[in-house]
Amino acid sequence: MKKAIVFGAGGFIGNHLVKRLKAEGNYVVGVDLKHPQFSKSLANEFITADLRIAANVDNALQGGADELYQLAADMGGAGYIFTGDNDANVMHNSALINLHTAEMAVKHQVKKIFYSSSACIYPAFNQTDPTNPLCSEESAYPAQPDSEYGWEKLFSERLFLSFQRNYGLDVRIARFHNIFGPESEWQGGKEKAPAAICRKVAQADNSGEIEIWGSGTQTRSFLYIDECLDGVRKLMDSRFSEPVNIGSEEMISINNLAKMVIALSGKKLNIKNIEGPVGVMGRNSDNRLIAAELQWKPTAPLLEGMKKTYVWVNAQLTAQVPQ
Repeated sequence: MKKAIVFGAGGFIGNHLVKRLKAEGNYVVGVDLKHPQFSKSLANEFITADLRIAANVDNALQGGADELYQLAADMGGAGYIFTGDNDANVMHNSALINLHTAEMAVKHQVKKIFYSSSACIYPAFNQTDPTNPLCSEESAYPAQPDSEYGWEKLFSERLFLSFQRNYGLDVRIARFHNIFGPESEWQGGKEKAPAAICRKVAQADNSGEIEIWGSGTQTRSFLYIDECLDGVRKLMDSRFSEPVNIGSEEMISINNLAKMVIALSGKKLNIKNIEGPVGVMGRNSDNRLIAAELQWKPTAPLLEGMKKTYVWVNAQLTAQVPQ
């Protein structure tokens, strides 16, 4: 039985990853500041710890691991990342976690480590055209991420790769493109577009309207959580150690994403575009490298995942209504 440790196991992706690793027969240790919000962790052990503190990372990795998944980060959606109000915390907190993780993974002879990077590392100047953004892996340099979150992710990619060169740490790096699904944040300021739009639609009166930040012409691609984990496990089982995109190539405008959710709800709602943080104008996963190296690509259409996500978010709202 392999021992797998998941940093960030209380978060959306981390909790789903714990479930996947358990289902595959691993002994799983989850580590996070908090337990999962929406379901009980299935980890064999769950360590509640602040990974910004080196001693906690040291303790969590005692005895080593066959696989370490480093997903812990200070992050959120556009309302958290692009306002500028949280830049110092985002960079400081995430960098500390990654610095300690790299050092202690070497100390405790972790056999293989996965680092979750982000599509936010890609240069803003390559993503001004919403119909034709450039997000191939080699386009990351010359660097100009659109946020401090992106800069920290790019720094940490280089950190883990330098530990691979100098200390033999066996590293896998994925640049995630907007992972979504049930049990993601859907309110409170850190939610991302799919869950936020689902909430707005579910809350709206039948003939009302919902607000969308920006012109709504900005584009993104979104990858459902189950397919994300398929890609992660495929990467970890490979020998490929350079950064690679894990995302969908089904690009959609934010207004059209909202229209998709409105149609799922059966309501007749209007869209009101307002001022708000939006990030780059276009972003889409370029999957040529992962297809060539790992023979992997997502297969489920966006609509299928959005159906599941809307049903789940609507159920959360229903549960909040006093009976």
